Amino acid sequence: MATQQPATRPANPRFSSGPCAKPPTFELSKLADAPLGRSHRAAVGKAKLKDAIEGTREILGIPADYRIGIVPASDTGAVEMALWSLLGERKVEMLAWESFGAGWITDVVKQLKIDAEAKVADYGQIVDLASVECTNDVVFTWNGTTSGVRVQNGDWIDANRDGLTICDATSAAFAMDLPWDKLDVTTFSWQKVLGGEAAHGVIVLSPRAVERLENYTPTWPLPKIFRLTKGGKLIEGIFTGATINTPSMLAVEDYLFALDWARSIGGLEGLIARADANAQAVFDFCAANDWIANLAEDDATRSNTSVCLKFTDNRIQDGAAFAKAVAKRLESENIALDIGAYRDAPAGLRIWCGGTVETSDIQAMLPWLAWAFEAEIAAQKS
Repeated sequence: MATQQPATRPANPRFSSGPCAKPPTFELSKLADAPLGRSHRAAVGKAKLKDAIEGTREILGIPADYRIGIVPASDTGAVEMALWSLLGERKVEMLAWESFGAGWITDVVKQLKIDAEAKVADYGQIVDLASVECTNDVVFTWNGTTSGVRVQNGDWIDANRDGLTICDATSAAFAMDLPWDKLDVTTFSWQKVLGGEAAHGVIVLSPRAVERLENYTPTWPLPKIFRLTKGGKLIEGIFTGATINTPSMLAVEDYLFALDWARSIGGLEGLIARADANAQAVFDFCAANDWIANLAEDDATRSNTSVCLKFTDNRIQDGAAFAKAVAKRLESENIALDIGAYRDAPAGLRIWCGGTVETSDIQAMLPWLAWAFEAEIAAQKS
């Protein structure tokens, strides 16, 4: 019974699922080279943006013939840009196993009014990927940030598909090995795995996606902020640093710092290893304690970034209130900040385990989680 407060505290209690913890070596002084007060269209701004694009390609291993653009409104903006610009040419399959995937279904069916086939799984589960027909366009999240359930690999995607795959990879990029040959549109935000600042999204287009953009025009009007083509041709400048609207050069500098840090720990391989170690520490804790479990029902689909947990003790009287009380107790002790489950998800906790988090902090936090659990069980009796 964990009744006494543990002696060791995490050096960094930040376990938020976005914006996520900064890289361990971060200091504000590292951003001193940001060209503040300068136009992003000036030579210095364009150079920084191009470095961000090419650094993304380098770390993630994105093929040379794929376009990478920095776009407004975080991952949400990047996904919406893809949905509004590309869908409608053929049948669409929408796959969802958490709240953001469900949100994309709402946008496609209710806003764009496309007659799409929605395949939805409950939190903790994943849809039958073998049933997906790749002659259709397919929209899905690689990693369910709010459910902790992820796609294992891209084997289910037909290499000779006729449709496009549109993948929301916002909590997967930089922590999971994405099969670029199976992905036509990939989106993410650098606020997630690399701990960057919010409001900027990244969109990656395969040659097949570019071909669709240049040969298909949606029937609905496109806001300027979503437009990737002009006169039937891709706006190439977007993918060389000429962004659609004004980016924050301070946020770009912060991203460049994070990319340099990623290189220093071994690039993508190092980032994946750190996330895997962090998540494994939580998995081992769950295996050793019968009152808590991973929300993901199949071990093979457990996320290594947004690890979602559920309390399983039958003494708990109100699951939602109990989980909130545990999270509040840990926050009040400055042990773990922002670890409550997402508002639409089942009651529980969500611990960010991406590569910017130190495994030692995860290991120091977990005994405190046991302490908080026992304290709240005791509080129910009073």
